[in-house]
Amino acid sequence: MDARHHGGLWLVRMEDLDQARVVPGAAAAMLRTLERFGLEWDGEVEYQSRRGEHYAAALAQLTALDLTFECSCSRRELESEAGAAPRAYPGTCRAGPRRPGPTATRFRVSAETVSFEDRIHGTCRFGLAALGDVVVRRRDGAFAYQLAVVLDDAAQGVTHVVRGADLLDNTPWQLALQRALSLPPPRYAHLPLVVEPSGGKLSKSRRSIAASPAHAGRQLHEVLGLLGQGPPAELKLEPAVVILRWAQAHWRPAQIPRTPQIATEVGFAEPM
Repeated sequence: MDARHHGGLWLVRMEDLDQARVVPGAAAAMLRTLERFGLEWDGEVEYQSRRGEHYAAALAQLTALDLTFECSCSRRELESEAGAAPRAYPGTCRAGPRRPGPTATRFRVSAETVSFEDRIHGTCRFGLAALGDVVVRRRDGAFAYQLAVVLDDAAQGVTHVVRGADLLDNTPWQLALQRALSLPPPRYAHLPLVVEPSGGKLSKSRRSIAASPAHAGRQLHEVLGLLGQGPPAELKLEPAVVILRWAQAHWRPAQIPRTPQIATEVGFAEPM
C-alpha cells in the first residue's frame, strides 16, 4: 500500500540464501498466496540464490579495502564464552582466526555512531561497536543476508524499504556496508511486529491463523486495523480488491503505531 499510494513499484524478492532451509514448493506457495489476496507485484521475482557471483565480487571489494577478516568462532563457542548469547561479537578473531579450519568472513565495523531517519520511528542511533562485526559470508560458504540485501536493493533500484521492526538494528550494518561499497542508501520504515500478549512472535505460535484466500477480506481488514489505518467496519465483508483500493487511497503512514510490537490474540501465516 505504501508503494502504490506513492506511485511506486512494489518488488518481490525471494531471500533464499540458506539453501539447506529452503522448503521445496514454499516460494511458489507464497506467490500464490499474494496473488489470491490481490497483492500483485511489479516486474520479475528476484531470487538471491541466483546472484552468488555478484555477492562474491562485492566481498572481494570489501576484502581489498581491508574491511573484512576471517573468523573461526562458532555460535556455540561464542555463547559458551559469554555464558549466554552474546549481544555483539567480541572481536575474538580480528587479528586472525584463533584456530585452523573453516572460517566465516566478518565485516570490520568502526566505532562510529550511525544515525538515520526511520519513517515510523523517527531518528534512530546505533553504535556500530556495540553491534559488533557482522558476518557477510558464513562458515559453510553461503553469503549472509546483510551483504546480499544491500547489493540487491542497489541492483533493483530500491528507494524505500518497508519491513519488520525486528530488522531495525540491522539497518546500521547495512548503511555501513552501503557506504563501504559506494551504494545509495534507501529510506527505511520499520513496521511493528504482531506478537502474543507474552511478547513471543505470533507467527511462530500454534495459535496463529493461516492466511486464507477464503477470508481475504476479513484478514486484510484486521491487518489494516493493526497498522492504525482505521478501515470502515463495512469493508470487512468486501472482496480483497475493494479493500486494497480503499487502503491505497487512504494510506496514512503517520498513523502506524510507533512501537516495535503490537500484542494481539490473532495472527496470520502463509500456508505451506
